[in-house]
Amino acid sequence: MSQEMKKKYGLATAVAMVIGIVIGSGVFFKAEKVLNATGGDLPLGILAWIIGACIMITCAYVFSIMANHYEKVNGVVDYAEASVSKSYGYYIGWFLATIYSPTLTSVLAWVSARYTCVLLGWSIVGGEAMTISCFYLVASFALNVLAPRLAGKFQVSTTVIKLIPLFLMAIGGTIVGLSNGVMMENFKVVTEGVTTQYPLFTAVVATAFAYEGWILATTINAELDNAKVNLPKALTFGTMFVAVIYILYYIGLAGAVPNEVMMKGGEQGARIAFTTVFPAWAGTILFVFVVISCLGTLNGLMMGCVRGFYAIAVNNEGPNPKVFKQMDEMTEMPTNASVLGLLFAGFWLMYFYGANLVEHPWFGMFSFDSSELPIVSLYAMYVPMFFSLMKNGKELGTFKGKVMPFLGIISCGFMVLAAFYAHSHEMVGYLTIFIVIMLAGKFLNQGAKSIDKA
Repeated sequence: MSQEMKKKYGLATAVAMVIGIVIGSGVFFKAEKVLNATGGDLPLGILAWIIGACIMITCAYVFSIMANHYEKVNGVVDYAEASVSKSYGYYIGWFLATIYSPTLTSVLAWVSARYTCVLLGWSIVGGEAMTISCFYLVASFALNVLAPRLAGKFQVSTTVIKLIPLFLMAIGGTIVGLSNGVMMENFKVVTEGVTTQYPLFTAVVATAFAYEGWILATTINAELDNAKVNLPKALTFGTMFVAVIYILYYIGLAGAVPNEVMMKGGEQGARIAFTTVFPAWAGTILFVFVVISCLGTLNGLMMGCVRGFYAIAVNNEGPNPKVFKQMDEMTEMPTNASVLGLLFAGFWLMYFYGANLVEHPWFGMFSFDSSELPIVSLYAMYVPMFFSLMKNGKELGTFKGKVMPFLGIISCGFMVLAAFYAHSHEMVGYLTIFIVIMLAGKFLNQGAKSIDKA
């Protein structure tokens, strides 16, 4: 039994929600990779951020069309069921619960620990970083499961904090860079030693991590006033704002210090930039804000991670749905599903360390970057949904029913192509693991049968 959700959000609130969901740690984490992937070619790096933004904005707009075309309110799984089939929705839900959410949650636990270690002067791949990563992972889980309302308030409060270092670096770095000539020099000089064969593709795939999260905003459709008008506006304006502030932040970094200093600085690069533009004490405080921003993003991803298996079980699908759809009466949280979500996040944290942070990867040919390839996989899964919208959305008109879904397909196709070029040496291992996990989801989907027999 379900109750109709009340209309309680206006356009301004919806735009703020989109911005708060998308902005997080990615721009701090991946700005460094974009710079290194392009060999310090600043215009090429900016182009990568622009392409990533265009892909995000296009796909977000298409989903806003779908949110109003289909009478569903629970996000991408419901849209998949309505546009393609119920089984397709299940497989997307299984992917989100077993790969997408726990991989990104585990990466954010490490990213939060990474910048904590930078702040304290410790190694980002040593025992200190991994111990802090585990603590952050468990602490975020405990906050979401034991005090979900407090977790929600923490998520809202960190939204403002996320914007402070971005705005200040975008403005301060640009002013300093123009006044001392560093920015113009960075635009002219390209550092030698591009680290990848396809720098633009590698950089675009890196931006996908920074831009991810907008899909969660489609779930507010049923609670938004005049949703058919305001949801497309919220997703479009919100994602455009994020794109602008990210690009300005990247340019601000170029004004802070020479590119070669940023590239040699590694994980210290962002802190070097902040302490160069601002007084040492102010730069340190702003870098603390970066850590808090990362923790806010970790909290948001953990919100999805602990609900992943519940979202499957509540539809009487997946392994033993009776167990995983049980709710705790006190916290109103799906405790069993939450514990399983934490288990998967812990596994993927171990995998991320063994595949990406050690000198000799533990998993050999099965090692891949779990911060990027799962995101690209989700883009690939959008394609059948966009095709269906083109086929069945005749009443939407040419622009919404044909042009935008087609552009969405092109955008997703570009992202997948870029991933194949950027991660060609990892693709066989990743696809093998992906197929094995998805097949496991097929064989474990005995929930509906067990319910019928009970």
